[in-house]
Amino acid sequence: MAPDRAIASQARPEQEFFCFRAGELRLAVPSENVLEVIRTGPMTPLPRTPSFLLGVTGHRGEVIPVMDLLRFLGKGEARVGPRTRLFIGTSGNYRVGVVADAVLGLRRVPVADILPPPLGGDAAAEHLLGVYEVASAQETMALIHFTKLLQSARQRAVVR
Repeated sequence: MAPDRAIASQARPEQEFFCFRAGELRLAVPSENVLEVIRTGPMTPLPRTPSFLLGVTGHRGEVIPVMDLLRFLGKGEARVGPRTRLFIGTSGNYRVGVVADAVLGLRRVPVADILPPPLGGDAAAEHLLGVYEVASAQETMALIHFTKLLQSARQRAVVR
């Protein structure tokens, strides 16, 4: 790294996010919460589970739940097709496959540029770290607090 860039990065700390699209939403989770991205494979539905759990799938010898983030956030529902991807998200000992309609890649976001979640927003706002606007309102990205999201999903699944 060039010395000027190194000094600039120290002056403005950044956080790396894994960016994806779910439905019409542009979302991002901290990259340290993402293990890998895989194609959607066969899923086995589970009876008596919340609607946001689409089922389970096998991943590297492990059975992991598959989550529809749109249903969880009350923003519609995912359409799983041949182009759909799952990102394997992790927090602590928990792993989950999350449906993503498109992977947008990694993006470094200056921490100072992260805006707080909207006040008086819907229930999805409680699972946000903040909002990042690139250059225009069309590139607004909701930054998800993945650890909190997994805790809430687990609580909702257990309460049922």
